[in-house]
Amino acid sequence: MKITLYTHIGDYGQYVDRMDLSAEENEGSLEHAEAEIEGHYCDLSGKATSGGIKTVLLEEKKASIEFDPFLYRYDFVLRLRDGSRVKTITKKDADEVAVEGLEDFEPIEENGIRYRLYTPEGNGVRPLVLFLHGGGESGEDNLLQMTGTIGALELAKRFPEMYVMAPQAPGGTLSMEENLEQMKKRGNPFAVEMGMTPFALKGERGWNRDYLGKVIDVIRRMIADGKADARRIYVIGMSMGGGGTIQAVTTAPDLFAAAAPICPSMNGESYAQLLHWPDVPVWISTAYMDHQHGRHAYLLNAVNKLLGEGRSISDLRYTIYLPEELEAYGIGTTPDLTMRELDAENHNSWILTLHNEKGILSWLFSHVKSEKKEV
Repeated sequence: MKITLYTHIGDYGQYVDRMDLSAEENEGSLEHAEAEIEGHYCDLSGKATSGGIKTVLLEEKKASIEFDPFLYRYDFVLRLRDGSRVKTITKKDADEVAVEGLEDFEPIEENGIRYRLYTPEGNGVRPLVLFLHGGGESGEDNLLQMTGTIGALELAKRFPEMYVMAPQAPGGTLSMEENLEQMKKRGNPFAVEMGMTPFALKGERGWNRDYLGKVIDVIRRMIADGKADARRIYVIGMSMGGGGTIQAVTTAPDLFAAAAPICPSMNGESYAQLLHWPDVPVWISTAYMDHQHGRHAYLLNAVNKLLGEGRSISDLRYTIYLPEELEAYGIGTTPDLTMRELDAENHNSWILTLHNEKGILSWLFSHVKSEKKEV
């Protein structure tokens, strides 16, 4: 049986909309089967379920099942019953997972990096936004950075006149969970320890400086080729990608017109870089509290230091999303959340920024470098 899932990327990541099934000739008929589903969670903590199955269209050798969308990352189970015969289907059984809008992003491997690139229609130089994903989307498939969270696809939808470049950070030798366990052995994995660089050592998992330098080289080539506008290059990222945004700007401060790090990882490297932020407009946003309890305090400390040194408040902004603002997007509203689950949900503050709350995206893309510098 061939199984195809049709999905889209929404606020909480990848959602399943429909499943198509096609039976082989030697398999039984699907025409009289009854469908049921479990594990169709639709919230950030895997507690609330969607409305489940909406419609079922059955033919002898084909079936199309439409769902009230649920999140792909959870282990759902679909059962087709026909009398005593039961066919059980999980996401591991899918032969194909189609993602709405993904075809607009070309998968590219060059210069030792993997990335997806959305190219706007028409001729002439265009703005470019570099999107840097979080730690959970690292890897080598050149796909997860597109599907793990709302991000690059949403930017292309909202700003179709811009290039959207979405590289994938290397996965390294350890998974995200294994890396976290190693960090725990050194103490609090979310503490800000000066001199500790958990992600940025050359070749380590995440947005290390060497890898980001290669990404930046590709952007410089696009400028030299007359594709990207040197006056309008932007960078935005969340969590580890927020730290990567800080890393990218401090690696090439001459390149970027403005930056928007969202809940950026605060460690001995990113915090030190933010304390000595170059002359690039930046708008930082984060939740009032998430799993790195000191995040907002370190960010505020860095911002206050820079403002005290004479930075303009128009070019240095900091937003802390309040509980009611997060709740407007369903964050933290699932009943009976533990504090750990609430912290994890609150971390998704990038949802608000990518919906242009406070006008952050409008502000970001309004910046044009006054002089066209050689980059």
